[in-house]
Amino acid sequence: MTATTPTTSTTSTTTTGATTVTTTPNPVGRPSKYDPAFCDKVRELGANGYSREMISAELNVSWSTLLGWVESHPDFQEALEDAKTLEMVFFEKLAIQHLVERPQGDRLNTGLWSRSMAARFPKKYRENSKMEVVGKDDGPVQIDTVHDIGTGLVNDLLAIRQKDADNDK
Repeated sequence: MTATTPTTSTTSTTTTGATTVTTTPNPVGRPSKYDPAFCDKVRELGANGYSREMISAELNVSWSTLLGWVESHPDFQEALEDAKTLEMVFFEKLAIQHLVERPQGDRLNTGLWSRSMAARFPKKYRENSKMEVVGKDDGPVQIDTVHDIGTGLVNDLLAIRQKDADNDK
């Protein structure tokens, strides 16, 4: 049994009266939910601070579907990149509005904000530190190995005992 691909036939007539039939394969699988109007929606959600995962949920599609649209639709990829920038702007504006504490006013938890920004936008906000370990006088690190004398002693005594037992045979 051979598998066949469903086809659609299109008939057209030329100006000379000749008829041509063009056969094109039907797409396999479920039709895409993608709608070009999603581009504006994605930008709007980004401007309201939505992450890409939240955007995926708002559009009622899986993360893998969203990534598929990015690969298939350059306009959607651009919209998602714009949304990431707009998301960052949203949180930066939030910080500007709340960095100065006012008596009886809303206060921003700056520690939480800082960690959130570092997690959401690591290229711009993550604090990086580098630690280099060197030995004395910038030489190699010396490693001292500590042996448990008690364990070694017990093993030695057991070996002597075993040797004595073997000699008695």
